[in-house]
Formats: sequence, C-alpha cells, structure tokens
Amino acid sequence: MNLLTYTEEKNIATIMFSRPESLNAINSSMFEELNQVLDQIETSRSIRCVILTGQGKAFVAGADIAEMKGKSEEQAKTFSSLGQQTLERIENMPVPFIGVINGFALGGGLEIALACDFLIASEKAKFSAPEVNLGLIPGFGGTQRLARAIGLNNARYYLFSASMFDAHQAMQMGLVQAVFPPEELLSKAHELAILLNSKGSLACQALKSVINTGLQYGSKTGFQTECDVFAGLFNKAEAQEGMNAFIEKRKPNW
Repeated sequence: MNLLTYTEEKNIATIMFSRPESLNAINSSMFEELNQVLDQIETSRSIRCVILTGQGKAFVAGADIAEMKGKSEEQAKTFSSLGQQTLERIENMPVPFIGVINGFALGGGLEIALACDFLIASEKAKFSAPEVNLGLIPGFGGTQRLARAIGLNNARYYLFSASMFDAHQAMQMGLVQAVFPPEELLSKAHELAILLNSKGSLACQALKSVINTGLQYGSKTGFQTECDVFAGLFNKAEAQEGMNAFIEKRKPNW
C-alpha cells in the first residue's frame, strides 16, 4: 500500500492515511486502498476494534482538488458514489471505528470522521466543511451525517458559512467525545480500543447494527429490531457468561 498504513496488534487494527506531503488529501486511489483494508477487516476473525487516523499534521485535509478539477459531471458522480459507498461500509462494519483526529479534518476528512462510531481529537485538531468556498457541497455524505451529529441548525451554519471550529467546540456540540494533548492521542485511542474489547463482542456488533437500523428506517423499526436482537442474544453463550460473571462477582471470560 502506498497511501495508507495498516497494522494489527492483537485485536486492534490501525489504519493511517499516509500522504503527509498533501495533508492526506483523499483521492480515488486512497478510497480504493481503504476498501482493500476494509475487505481484510471484514474477513478477519480477530479484529474487534479499528483506529482510523492520519499521518503528520492532518487527519484528512479534504479531497484532492487537483484530481477533482478535471472531472466531468459523470466522473464527479462516480467519485461521490465511491466516497459514499466506502464511508457507508465503515458505518456498517460490525466492529467499532474510533476516529482519531490528529489535525485538520476538513471537507472529505470531516465526512470520513462522521462515519466513525466515536471521535477523539488532539487539542490541535480543526474541523470544517469548506466545500461552498469551491462552489460545491459535500459529496461523501456530509450533508446528512453532520446534521445528525451536531444538530440541524449547527450543521446548517457550518455547511453554509464554511467556518472552522476547534476540538473543544466539536466536543461541546457532541461531535467529539474527548480531547487530549497531541502526544497522548494515540495512547488514549488504544486505551479506548482495549476498553471496547473488554465488552461482549456480539453485543457490540448488535449495538452498532440496531442503532444504524433505527437511524435508517425510523424509531418504530428500531424499537422492534432492538427487542428482537435483545431477546436473540439470550441464546448466546456470551450473554450467559456475562450474566453468570455478574452474579458471581467476577470478570466475564469471553
């Protein structure tokens, strides 16, 4: 791989965007490499959590404008579809994705962050949806996910104004769950991944699926799916072990 760095350590996978010379600007080739990595994670029996971050000063500082500039309308539609399909895969993967925002998350970078399950950020992180400055709008799902993440009026303000906001503002709006000094960021991400890995694996997979079902199809379907999945987990050895461990006042042996 030329544009991404991928590593596995025990049950944790780390994906790092690795075009620091261009602030990790995303292009078609990066999406294609990212899909190859997602294929690998999907078939893995050991990966239980994924850390997604960037190399250098940026998480992803937007789409590669040099590549975008020469596209026809049909090519632009293909690029948008590729981005949307890739981020939808992240959103629907059975394992949680922790977005570790080490620097700039602008445009397409913000959209990638929005597809993750949780975000933690460096104190130096900056966020923006600057597409209107180019006469464009977000193309990878940002118009939909940003409103769900920070509320409709906040999303409208940042999408229309292209204003930049920092990590602490992002946390106040609920986009980011924690902010750390830059030198602590990756270690804190691993601590969070280890915490998630200590929970019931099937339960975590079910949580992600049921939450997404409700968002996609509405709360009525979400409630029914929650009920069905909740009941179905009782037949699993994992739930039986978890409940037995609680009664016996010990840690579960997953």
